[in-house]
Amino acid sequence: MTRIGAVFSPYQYSPDDFKVAVHAAEAAGLGQLWIWEDCFRESAYASASAALAWTENLRIGIGIAPLPLRNVAVTAMEVATIERLFPGRLIPGFGHGVLEWMGQVGARVASPLTLMREHLPALRALLAGEEVTVNGRYVTLDRVQLDWPPAVAPAIYSAGEGPKTLALSGAHADGTILTGGYALTELKGQIAHVHGGAKDAGRERPPRIVAYLTTAFGSGAEARVRADLGERGIDNDRAAWGEPADVAAVARRFADIGVDDVVLVPAAGEPDLGEFYRAAVEVQRLL
Repeated sequence: MTRIGAVFSPYQYSPDDFKVAVHAAEAAGLGQLWIWEDCFRESAYASASAALAWTENLRIGIGIAPLPLRNVAVTAMEVATIERLFPGRLIPGFGHGVLEWMGQVGARVASPLTLMREHLPALRALLAGEEVTVNGRYVTLDRVQLDWPPAVAPAIYSAGEGPKTLALSGAHADGTILTGGYALTELKGQIAHVHGGAKDAGRERPPRIVAYLTTAFGSGAEARVRADLGERGIDNDRAAWGEPADVAAVARRFADIGVDDVVLVPAAGEPDLGEFYRAAVEVQRLL
């Protein structure tokens, strides 16, 4: 079954707004609330930990945290600690990060693909409780093993846009996050790269596919979407607006091409996040 989630955007809202939004998402019955660690806005792991502590059922997706910002052992410690505290409720996602931002903090690497190829397997092994030794170009570990690995290692997601990164995600991640603004035909091609990478790696099943969908509900919805997407336009199912049934119709088309989790991104100017989350739950019910 296709799952519906929603985003708390660090571009529209500050950390001061987060607690109210999290409580609204939980009260609405939303299954997944996704956050972004875009530089230099809000911490992924601090935000995720707080949200999970404030709630009982809500799952928190990190979509994404930039790989170059942290040593893989630190990332494993962060994820393992949260997973032990709140089992099964964190969806950790990782990506290259915006190269300009990585350069600003001295973390830009010459080969983001190599970093991801080294980082993801090491992270998964550490979270599985294994002792890891690796001497890669960017990841170096000497007999590193977590003292407190999670009882069950969480699924690891990664994000990508280009064919090589998508194939790499298919080979090494449990889920692949596709960024928003693409038409269905473009998304279908991206999903094919993910599935191809999984097949080439000999995996029995491909990763879950997560896709973002810019969305607005209610009065003025189309205008908010148009203002948000600007030159990218809103044709070819790049966005959804209107009543929950209208958004559900677009989500079904995403599901038909292989998207497992449709994450609704509030268009800029969203007047009521609580109402947005309630409408997202209605979209889930309609699916």
